[in-house]
Amino acid sequence: MFDMMGMMGRVKELQEKVKQAQSELHTITATAEAGGGLVRATANGQRQLLKLEIDESLLTPQDRDMLADLVVAAVNKVLDEAGEKGKEHLKQRTAGLLPNIPGLDLGGFGI
Repeated sequence: MFDMMGMMGRVKELQEKVKQAQSELHTITATAEAGGGLVRATANGQRQLLKLEIDESLLTPQDRDMLADLVVAAVNKVLDEAGEKGKEHLKQRTAGLLPNIPGLDLGGFGI
């Protein structure tokens, strides 16, 4: 028989774990580069850009367009990586709290 009260308790526990895990996302970082390391970007698990490093050799008027392309590439790459690390962190922190129920969508929890 399905234990609805037990399931509700597990959902509450899941909500608390997700909230705690989300509050820790700022501590998770990822770094990505473009142009063979000429541009490096660092972001956190909340997908916030923390740092952008640009090699001095790109700071010339003739490299302006290339610099813009490399910055966009590095930032997009690091935001994807940071987002994946954040998702993985949330999964690890909430693993085993709910049974695998077909059709149960936990997307609203950020999982």
